Amino acid sequence: MSLMNSIARIFGGSKVQPVRRSFKTYLVEAALLLLSAFLLALSFPGFAFKDGLGFLAFFALIPLFAVIRNTRWTAVWLYGFIYGFVFFWIFNFWLSAFHPLANLLVQIIKGTEMILLFLALKAADSWAPKKLSFVVQALVWVAYSYLSQSWFAGYPYGTIAYALFKYTVLIQIADFSGIWLLNFMIVLPQAFLGQWFCSRFSKTVYSRTVYKKAVDCPSLWDTIKSNRIVLIAYAALVLFQIVYGIITLSYWKGAEEDKSFSVAAVQHNADSWAGGYNTYKTNYNNLKRMSLEALQADPDMIIWSETAFVPSVDWYTNYPYTGDDKGATFDYLRAIQDLVDDFVSFGKSLGVPLLTGNPSGVLKAGCTEPYTEDGDWNKDDYNSVILFDNGEIAAQYLKQHLVPFTEHFPYENTFPALYNLLKNNDYHWWQPGTEPVVFETSNGIKFSSPICFEDVFGYLCADFVNNGADLLINMTNDSWSGSVAAERQHMAMAVFRSVENRRTTVRGTNSGITCLITPYGSVEGEMEPFKMGWTIYDVPIYTSETYGKTVYTRISDSVAVAFTVLAFLSLGASLAYTLYTSKKKK
Repeated sequence: MSLMNSIARIFGGSKVQPVRRSFKTYLVEAALLLLSAFLLALSFPGFAFKDGLGFLAFFALIPLFAVIRNTRWTAVWLYGFIYGFVFFWIFNFWLSAFHPLANLLVQIIKGTEMILLFLALKAADSWAPKKLSFVVQALVWVAYSYLSQSWFAGYPYGTIAYALFKYTVLIQIADFSGIWLLNFMIVLPQAFLGQWFCSRFSKTVYSRTVYKKAVDCPSLWDTIKSNRIVLIAYAALVLFQIVYGIITLSYWKGAEEDKSFSVAAVQHNADSWAGGYNTYKTNYNNLKRMSLEALQADPDMIIWSETAFVPSVDWYTNYPYTGDDKGATFDYLRAIQDLVDDFVSFGKSLGVPLLTGNPSGVLKAGCTEPYTEDGDWNKDDYNSVILFDNGEIAAQYLKQHLVPFTEHFPYENTFPALYNLLKNNDYHWWQPGTEPVVFETSNGIKFSSPICFEDVFGYLCADFVNNGADLLINMTNDSWSGSVAAERQHMAMAVFRSVENRRTTVRGTNSGITCLITPYGSVEGEMEPFKMGWTIYDVPIYTSETYGKTVYTRISDSVAVAFTVLAFLSLGASLAYTLYTSKKKK
């Protein structure tokens, strides 16, 4: 067999040879992909349904896998881009409230990622042995889910497992595998059914030939029987998942907490984009008023949200502005200094710790003076959380995983045009922190505070718990989205962080979703989104000393790494199989 024939064999499909295709064929395939993207978007909290229609996650990908089997290599890459672009356009419709550029960036990035995904799925379908190709496709999908959130622009929103956040029985396996095994179990049967539906109903694949004679696709039952070993193993895994979920759920619902901790969460519902002294003072006065009201309920701690108090307390404490210079800039500095001084006095008077998002300022390397002659700061900024107790910052945490493009872009020299475009669109860079800080209150409560976007990454919360945290307090400001759907999508991911680590999560937000999440994934005490107010949570604390650490906490995303390695090995083995069978038929 010539080299060109070998290449044609590899990229023409090993089992399915598409026959003549018309414009109608492409239209049908595009329509099926759009249907799949729409159904998958509906499975998550979104514009149509408050908590999404999670059951759709078990069916939404079937048309996608059918199209991948039916189409040619020359079209599959374009289908991948279209699918990623359309799905995230529907799913992340609220991103336009942040900035039109952000919406476009996400769609282009995810569309480009899905070009690679669709090519890999096509390779699995074309190269792998018939009875294993759908398994390889499921492995590829999990590998994509992991790799797509593991680079600079990693973005876990839209990962299919998160659609099941309300299905508490099914998600209990996250305490040893994270979301990764759940991803595999959702995708595998859809890959199987998608391939069968394509082979059963598509005219372009009806014309298979065996010994030059056309044959019909076998029935679904015959297909199941011929794949019975894999499907029996899958059914056993599903049974284990359900039984494990029922037993584990019952156990954790009856588990006795080691300690109880009373937290007052204050939701001040402020405009994220409004700045300036008057805005900062108004927000601070609202936060202070509601905190004093909540103090009457005798909480152990008061929490505000991410960047609730904007002027940097540690900066103005370490480098107080005392100058008498004239001009608007210096008048502003004096006013901000007075506001910080008032915050410090308020913190001293509370009598309980105050946890709040507050930017941290550090003197730039090589600088000796905090201010320039023009009144500018010589400082590097960090998005941080401070624990303010006994009139001082007892500890602070610096955000480690910054939001790509909007909080962090480390490629100024590599992509200067994009860097300048982002800067010109008023994006502000923070410096990344490096430590999974664990706070400790005077009564011995150990907790960590992933900031906003950070609780969508399982490994980060596992690091906190491994470092000693018995409680997670997420500080979030999603109010810029103007969308309850955006806030619920974020909350849905936070549910898994509690289950993965068997730790209670308290979410302190600007405008939603402020709530408590139990170690088994139940969302309780939701405050009404986009409404000012406060509430008291009696937080159950489950310590490592009593309940230990979960498998996931100990191994983090190792299961995802294993799936990724298996996916690459399977694709490599499938390619070798195709080359071998091609050579035998020579």
